[in-house]
Amino acid sequence: MTQSLPLDGVLILEVSLLGPAAVTNALVDLGAAVIKVESPSGDYVRQMTWPIVEGTSLMHLHVNRGKRSIVLDLKSDDGKAIFRSLAAKADAVVEAMRPGALAKLGLGYDDLRADHPELVFLTISGYGMTGPYKDLPSHGVAYDTWAGIVRPVMDTEGFWELPEHTSIGINAGPLFGAVGILAGIVQARATGQGTFLELAQSDAAAAFDWYRSESYKAYERPESEVTGNASDNYERRAPGTAGMKGGVRYQVYESADGFVLFMASEQLFWKNFCAGIDRLDLFERWPGATYADHARNNRELQAELRDIFLTRTSADWLAFANDHNTTIAPVNTPHTLGDDPQFAERLGWLSADALGAEQLPFPVKVVGGGSAPVPGRAPTQGEHTDDVLRDVLGLDADAIATLRADGVIA
Repeated sequence: MTQSLPLDGVLILEVSLLGPAAVTNALVDLGAAVIKVESPSGDYVRQMTWPIVEGTSLMHLHVNRGKRSIVLDLKSDDGKAIFRSLAAKADAVVEAMRPGALAKLGLGYDDLRADHPELVFLTISGYGMTGPYKDLPSHGVAYDTWAGIVRPVMDTEGFWELPEHTSIGINAGPLFGAVGILAGIVQARATGQGTFLELAQSDAAAAFDWYRSESYKAYERPESEVTGNASDNYERRAPGTAGMKGGVRYQVYESADGFVLFMASEQLFWKNFCAGIDRLDLFERWPGATYADHARNNRELQAELRDIFLTRTSADWLAFANDHNTTIAPVNTPHTLGDDPQFAERLGWLSADALGAEQLPFPVKVVGGGSAPVPGRAPTQGEHTDDVLRDVLGLDADAIATLRADGVIA
């Protein structure tokens, strides 16, 4: 049995270019119907980035999966009228491109809410509607470099380059945006009043990395007010994961066939580990503090642990952690993650047959009620133009043919 989804019945109208289209990804996977409005030239995301899967980019296949595409000439009066009619039936309109692009066409929030006071309108862009960078063209990595997440590295020939890293802004921005859209819809249904939401992916990158930037800010205060942990004799560690350097009881160790992450920073987990390997002498010699103790820079202990972890496979250590209530985790790569049994149980791959490329599912699950439906394949340009005009606006075949002959739709 296919389950009903929380957002069944929610309709969102989206005008998007490139990666910011991901703002409705989660909403589609949770049941919302999303109509992607494209210009006659289309969204060139289909040719952007690598890999290209059978002629279409993986980015398009992922960020636009489950959506319907309609081509409208929004510079024409008839095209604007159709857009207004669609917006009047929608719960939300998303402008996932430079802010103000729709307003310049007479289709901004103030224009649309005249017909639909409950409308939620979100504009998501690189640097937002305000500030000195608001008009700068940009791509996703820019938001991470701006937020201080990515540090340039020098190659062997003395040239600076971008290191491998997880893209934050282009992924966190859409998730923050989806939360905003849902909050707006809740408010609109409760009060009858819509709202105008605005989001910069650069802001989202900074917000996502709050721990480091807020730690640096906290350290601007005197040490009499802001210190490190008691287990470090109150010494200030570097913010974020940089503070893990020198850790021993919280560190990566090589196993017999790979790597594991040891995380026994709590005294209880450390004692359980030592008891499990029949080495309570290690605990008795270095019991550590009750909480947040990484035994930093204890090379003698680190050498002991290095030799101990080499004696078992990663799978053996995970089973050991489960049996002895201690903290050991797998260390995967993006390439090997799919082979992990936890991945197979919790996520798995959505099939290439359905979506054009194997993709990860939305991670939030609705418990009970059958299996979640697989979202549809990302649309070709204008694939659903006739269907949307017929099903949503009730236009007949003759009216649609006239619009096509006039160049309003394609």
